Amino acid sequence: MILTDIMKYIESEYNIINSTPCEVCGGDYEAEQLEILLIDNVPFDVCECLCSECGHEKTFEFYAPFLNEKPLKNKKNLN
Repeated sequence: MILTDIMKYIESEYNIINSTPCEVCGGDYEAEQLEILLIDNVPFDVCECLCSECGHEKTFEFYAPFLNEKPLKNKKNLN
């Protein structure tokens, strides 16, 4: 996965957070903390969020497939 793909993937995570209403009051969630965690040896982006209206806390967990890939080898620029 290249960097632009990773950024699109992360952007889609925030689209889900932004389109999910608070289950208590219907307000909007705001991301407070984002971290990478291994859950059963599987990488996840874990985002702790708070409702901007009532302060309700919600955790979003997104599979992070780009963390399973081997690092890219150094390549020379051919231009």
